[in-house]
Amino acid sequence: MCGCSPHQSQSDQTVARHPDALTLRVEDMTCGHCAGTIKKAIETGLPGTSVEADPASKLVSVRGSTDLTSIKALVSEAGYTPTAA
Repeated sequence: MCGCSPHQSQSDQTVARHPDALTLRVEDMTCGHCAGTIKKAIETGLPGTSVEADPASKLVSVRGSTDLTSIKALVSEAGYTPTAA
């Protein structure tokens, strides 16, 4: 989890559930920095993916990969706890 203070979302973005996207809930994603860390971890670990992360809704949407196990592992390695959305 990130060390930013205060943990407030400044995002008005809502992650839409695309039919071709995997969506995860990440309860400990608390701010824009957390969202950026998760986005970078997934997009770097799985080239060709597109990630939207919204700390307000706690949702992460991943397009371009169907490998849920790898996505969860990357989010966990980044220091966060992914669960099914």
